[in-house]
Amino acid sequence: MKGQYQSIMIMELMSGFTNFLFVPANRPERFEKAANSGADLICIDLEDSVPADQKDSARESVLGALNLLDCSKTAVRINGLKTAAGLADLLALSTAKHLPSLVFLPMVESPTEVEIAHAIMGDRIDGLVPLIETVKGLRAGDAIAASAGVTAMMFGGGDFSAELGTKLEWEPLLAARGAFILCCASAAVTAIDVPYIDMGNEAGLEEESGKAKAMGFHAKAAIHPKQISAIAKAMKPDDAEIAEAKDAIEAFDAAGGKAISHNGRMLEAPVMQRYRHIVATA
Repeated sequence: MKGQYQSIMIMELMSGFTNFLFVPANRPERFEKAANSGADLICIDLEDSVPADQKDSARESVLGALNLLDCSKTAVRINGLKTAAGLADLLALSTAKHLPSLVFLPMVESPTEVEIAHAIMGDRIDGLVPLIETVKGLRAGDAIAASAGVTAMMFGGGDFSAELGTKLEWEPLLAARGAFILCCASAAVTAIDVPYIDMGNEAGLEEESGKAKAMGFHAKAAIHPKQISAIAKAMKPDDAEIAEAKDAIEAFDAAGGKAISHNGRMLEAPVMQRYRHIVATA
């Protein structure tokens, strides 16, 4: 029953977003524009995009913005919990009147970091999203994904590629992505892929987004509004996929939920889980 319940929960969460847009926390004039970009979710970033001498003022900007934005479609990436800025971010959010839907936790390498965040935020938010950005974090990925409060994990390819000494490209990170997907699947949490950084290469973005979807990622991050359309097109099911899924579900249900052959393919419970997810995300 636990496995079935987890599958239902991840299906509901995955149907919520397939893309989201990072926006720097020290650029409050961009918040509303990001919210109107068409992204399923925006993530205000207090970490990489904010210089050290602007952390405090950026934090105040985020707290103010949460009073104005649609918090159900807003996330916040705090600084790492091994830093003073990250602890200050977490404590500030814990006392905020309005909270984001999700809190992204960067550079997570141990379940303990997630436990600290969950102890502070509890169930007042929809979930925590650890970023796996190092080899050490990936090796602890199963335990991190299974930690209380985690509803999604994100693959942080930028820092990962830097640690490996490779380019931030698909092939050098293929093995790491595969291991990351297994961690997410083992805990039934949403898998989010790293942004595509070549903003002028739309064909490359579409190709990488398609590969991410095929591998099992449920969403992909964006760093510019113009990337949203291509990601959404690649990650969300097309009309043919939706029609096939609906047809299979109708046939399977008509058979009373028993394994059947339909259009030359075997339909059984694991296959139907994928089809039901396609309809949910449509």
